[in-house]
Amino acid sequence: MGETPDTEGRQLAVEARDRVRFEEEALQLADQVYRVARRLVHSKEEAEDLMQETYARAFRSWRSYTPGTNLRAWLLRILTNLNIDRGRRQQRAPDTTHLEESDYFLYNRIQGDASESLDEERVLERLSQDDIVDALAAVPHDFRDVIVLVDIGDFSYQEAAQILDIPVGTVMSRLHRGRRILKRHLAEATVGDGD
Repeated sequence: MGETPDTEGRQLAVEARDRVRFEEEALQLADQVYRVARRLVHSKEEAEDLMQETYARAFRSWRSYTPGTNLRAWLLRILTNLNIDRGRRQQRAPDTTHLEESDYFLYNRIQGDASESLDEERVLERLSQDDIVDALAAVPHDFRDVIVLVDIGDFSYQEAAQILDIPVGTVMSRLHRGRRILKRHLAEATVGDGD
């Protein structure tokens, strides 16, 4: 038995209404999605491309989203997966050097610089926004994704694990190692600069 045209029309209207609602709710999160994308990639243009790909995929797959669940996490999972795919395409090998250095790398670099004495305020003055973005961009993407989600996006370890589709222990390990790499790059940016 086929559906009547009236029933079919109502179903199409309901689906159209649900899609519009989904798109409106997703677009309300655009600023948050862009901020995360900006932290994951090197340039604004790449972040805009990544965000555009994320929304294109989300709008194509809108039926797979379960209403009432965390839409922000769903969108960021798409964003993260696209970024991982992008990283794989670029065939970037993770930087595995200096992973076992002290967590006090920045402090040690400053103490080891005999030419001048630097206090915390001078270190912070030397770090520009570009230095911080560059240092974050230098962190291999597997580690950077976790740093961006947990430290910048304020996601819990559990939420980050769900977004990245990895175990919580892997989130914690990557976060620890990623922070160490980030500290090293920030130290190099700070101490490497002259006055």
